[in-house]
Amino acid sequence: MAPGLLRAGGGFTGWLYAAAAGAYAVDRASKLWAERTLAGRPPLELVPGVLQLTYTTNSGGAFGIGRTAPWLFASATVLVSALILAASFRVGRRGTAVALGLILGGALGNLTDRVLRGPGMSGPVVDFIDLRVWPVFNLADSAIVVGAAILVLGGLRREEEDRRARGAA
Repeated sequence: MAPGLLRAGGGFTGWLYAAAAGAYAVDRASKLWAERTLAGRPPLELVPGVLQLTYTTNSGGAFGIGRTAPWLFASATVLVSALILAASFRVGRRGTAVALGLILGGALGNLTDRVLRGPGMSGPVVDFIDLRVWPVFNLADSAIVVGAAILVLGGLRREEEDRRARGAA
C-alpha cells in the first residue's frame, strides 16, 4: 500500500485505522482458532515451562479483576474507543497513530467478545496465551499493551527532543 494512501487529510488517520483493523482481525481470528482448537482440551505446550496455549474465558478485566462488573470494562472500552475515534483526525505522528490504532483494535476485539458471549455487554473474553508466570491473555490484550508502550516511549522521546532543542537554543 502506498504511504500516501495511509495519510488521509495530511495526517496519519489511515495508519491509525490500518493498525486498528489489523489488530482486530488478528485478534478475532486467533480467538476463533483458540476456541475451535483448544477448548475442552489440555493445554498445548509450545515452550516447556514457559509458554503454553490454554483456552479460558475471563469475565473481568486485566488479571481477572472485576469479574462481578463486566459492564464497567465494556463501558470503559466504549469510552476509550470513542475518544480515539474523535482524536483520529488530529494525530500528527505515525507512531502515535499506530499506537492508538493498536489500542483501538485490541479494545474492539475484547468488546466484541463481551457483546457476542453474553447478555448486553457482559460476556466473557477468550484468553489463551499462557506464560505460566502471568495471567492468561489474548492478542487484543497484547495490542493494547504494545500500543500503550509505544505511546509512553514516544512521549519520552519527544521530551528528550524538546530538552535538546531548548539546550541548543
